[in-house]
Amino acid sequence: MGRREKLWGHLEETLMTLEELLAVARGDRPADVVLTNIRLVDVFSGEVLPTDLALAGGKVAGFGTDYEGKETVDLGGRYVAPGLIDAHVHIESSLVRPAEFARAVVPGGVTTVITDPHEIANVCGLDGMRYMLRDAAGVPLEVFVNASSCVPATDLGTAGAALDAEALATLLDEPRVLGLAEVMNFPGVVHGDPAVLAKLRAFAGRVLDGHAPGLSGKALNAYASSGISSDHEATTVEEAREKLRLGITVLLREATNAHNLRDLLPLVDPWTEPSLCFATDDRVPADLLDQGSIDHMVRVAVAEGIEPMAALRMATLNPARHYRLSDRGALVPGRRADLVVFSDLADFRAEEVWVAGAKVAEGGRALFAATPSDSAVARDTVDVDPDALDFRIPAPGGAGGAIRVIGAIPDQLLTEHLTVEPKIEDGLLVADPERDVLEIAVVERHSGSGRTGLGFIRGFGLKHGALAGTFAHDHHNLVVIGADRTSMETAARAVIEAGGGLAVADGERLVERLPLPVAGLMSEQPVEQVRATMDRLLAAARDLGSTLHDPFMAMSFVTLEVIPSLKITDRGLVDVDKFELVPLVV
Repeated sequence: MGRREKLWGHLEETLMTLEELLAVARGDRPADVVLTNIRLVDVFSGEVLPTDLALAGGKVAGFGTDYEGKETVDLGGRYVAPGLIDAHVHIESSLVRPAEFARAVVPGGVTTVITDPHEIANVCGLDGMRYMLRDAAGVPLEVFVNASSCVPATDLGTAGAALDAEALATLLDEPRVLGLAEVMNFPGVVHGDPAVLAKLRAFAGRVLDGHAPGLSGKALNAYASSGISSDHEATTVEEAREKLRLGITVLLREATNAHNLRDLLPLVDPWTEPSLCFATDDRVPADLLDQGSIDHMVRVAVAEGIEPMAALRMATLNPARHYRLSDRGALVPGRRADLVVFSDLADFRAEEVWVAGAKVAEGGRALFAATPSDSAVARDTVDVDPDALDFRIPAPGGAGGAIRVIGAIPDQLLTEHLTVEPKIEDGLLVADPERDVLEIAVVERHSGSGRTGLGFIRGFGLKHGALAGTFAHDHHNLVVIGADRTSMETAARAVIEAGGGLAVADGERLVERLPLPVAGLMSEQPVEQVRATMDRLLAAARDLGSTLHDPFMAMSFVTLEVIPSLKITDRGLVDVDKFELVPLVV
């Protein structure tokens, strides 16, 4: 294709001069490819146009019925829409590196993602963020990064790195860094914390992404006054509408553990739709491979009554506009030739996917391989002495006294702040599976301190055994949930020995384990293999009694101390509503 190099989605170099592109657009020279007999989805006009589409130098040269090309492809009257854009995603939550993530999402029609790599940044700092960019460079998925604004998320937990405004500013010259990622420390914004404001000022003029669950009234006014222009944490139409009124773009989210899309679709109307985008945030391999990514959200939206063109705009043009990516989001002359071929507007399913004018997926399968991994900067990140693990919780002096318990809510990131009468044995507070009160521990794993936060949680349903993992938003310490201390120690040891990962144990028996040696967050195995191991892990968790869709993803979020109401870190229980550590005993 002309002077194309194997840059795939990353067009750092001009593949065709402007003069050459204009010549193709005028019809004075042949296009690289002409897609004939198509129904073009025009996201600007809202029309479906019977036409042909001329592609040259990785871009759209023009559409009409009289273009000539070096290659002609008859698409048999099928629809052609712009490539889909995920407005906010943490690739690490897929448990695979970016090159494998591409193999999971591109066949569904996703050609661009806006990612916040704050999972790996909280473990490996700037080196981890740059690793993510490098790993994605050789596959046909354009991965843009917003610089992680909250590393650590707060001072209520311990991360493996700390990035201030000066450190983040070193990313400004990276060509695929767009702006500042979700500013989760919303109290710091509202109250003018100097360190938080320094980051906002460092990225002034760039896109500033938000994260403000439940924020309202004057506090929300203050948050919007900072220049932050998006939010993906709304869970109700009322919350989302209040944010829209302040000029905040609302990202409708459908993650593995946060199913908010259907609840928010009543928000969509001709006035609000231009300020709405789709985002997956965090999705695990099984959901990506079985349901899909942004393509799944388009299907759900249309099935729930949203007009197909509106659903497609929220997946293409709207995120391109919000993130100032004027070279994509629509199939018009001069923009990138990222496109999806499909047969049914009412049931969007990608049959072919083209990136920069080249077909990269067909029939739900990637036509490319993941590039080799080079993850040396993200290895050996679990510094915990397995012989020093201690999950005992002494009972308070005298009998009685209620304890705080984290209440997990299925399919939500929010948790309840419960109080429960404890079970006491031999002077220790212990789990009580009969009442679904399990023990939870968070062990600091970055510096070898061994510091451990201990508490209890309800909603996981384990009757026996334990779960453990080093994927724990956002500090990514070692987290363990169990019905007894022996099982907890077995699961924790298994994860430590693997250099990070997920594990299920029952007593002294390790039932299943998924090693995640890349920062304790990602595997280097193919996404299909990771999914198969995850299936076994989830089946093992169900055998122990868990009824959650994905208890490991749920476990990873009960440690995130910026989403209400009660969470836990290595420093102890966190009352998120008050933004302070609180004791276990009330």
